[in-house]
Amino acid sequence: MQQRQLGPFQVGAIGLGCMNICHAYGAPVSREQAERLLLTAFDEGVTHFDTAALYGFGASETHVGNVLARHRSRFTLASKGGMAGVQFDDGVKRVIDGRPEAIRKNCEDSLRRLKTDVIDLYYLHRWDKQVPVEDSVGAMSDLVRAGKVRALGLSEVSAATLRKAHAVHPIAAVQTEYSLWTRNPEIAVLQTCREHGTTFVAFSPVARGFLGGEDLDASAFDPKDIRLGMPRFKPEHLAANKKLLAPYRAIAQAVGCTPAQLALAWLLHQGNDILPIPGTSRVDHLRDNLGAANVKLDAATLAQLDALINQQTVSGNRYSEQANREVDTEVF
Repeated sequence: MQQRQLGPFQVGAIGLGCMNICHAYGAPVSREQAERLLLTAFDEGVTHFDTAALYGFGASETHVGNVLARHRSRFTLASKGGMAGVQFDDGVKRVIDGRPEAIRKNCEDSLRRLKTDVIDLYYLHRWDKQVPVEDSVGAMSDLVRAGKVRALGLSEVSAATLRKAHAVHPIAAVQTEYSLWTRNPEIAVLQTCREHGTTFVAFSPVARGFLGGEDLDASAFDPKDIRLGMPRFKPEHLAANKKLLAPYRAIAQAVGCTPAQLALAWLLHQGNDILPIPGTSRVDHLRDNLGAANVKLDAATLAQLDALINQQTVSGNRYSEQANREVDTEVF
């Protein structure tokens, strides 16, 4: 696979987001399925694995540690803290906590689950708006000095927050949703990343499965599927968005690739400093995604895609009002 820069690391142009194996889209996969997916990714040349303390409340990190620890020197490992599961009397709940002591605990817990002495790229998963970002990043920089973390990243932040954080410690990567149907990074974050030499890591690059080639039926989603709470997947918006799919699939057919590959190839053509990390729980989808690294798009096709799917033609916000309050990104 072609290589790209991720902060101080060289990685394959397409990484693997490890959320789907145990979090967000329904029931977690079995241990055997997770192992097969991770090992197949490694064997197929994936050298950038991205996980988080939040995913499955540690289950994703546990899978990655159990399966890939013996290959640790041969890939770049990214994880996230500042948002994790916390035990309450009525169960484990997701908590955003950017206090230095919480970040230190998250990191120690992640190192243990990942079965490693050091995390290559450690993100602040969400900026805790009750804590100055400078304080959270300061605690993360202490982890770098302690040798527990090699480089720092931020997730779902605005250009202004990136600048504040970068003044405390160099930010190697910013991670935010970016795809044909989510263009928010184009407002300011992408340019600010380029000004600071920060790699942009794109999650949900296949539009949470919408551009993956299969007809999505929200009524058939698992009750725990997070897309059920996202406006774009509500019946009235999903019906409008599905009208984009026939011409989109026609473009993919003309190019000679699958719809998922077209979505990923579009991202790869937005700049050599952009790294998509599609997630999946299926080996066939994994292999399909990785094939996007070989898809070439000409200027006319890129323009056609930009005109078809963009912030004006997509119906519905990407997050609910509550979820929007938890992130720190510019919106159109």
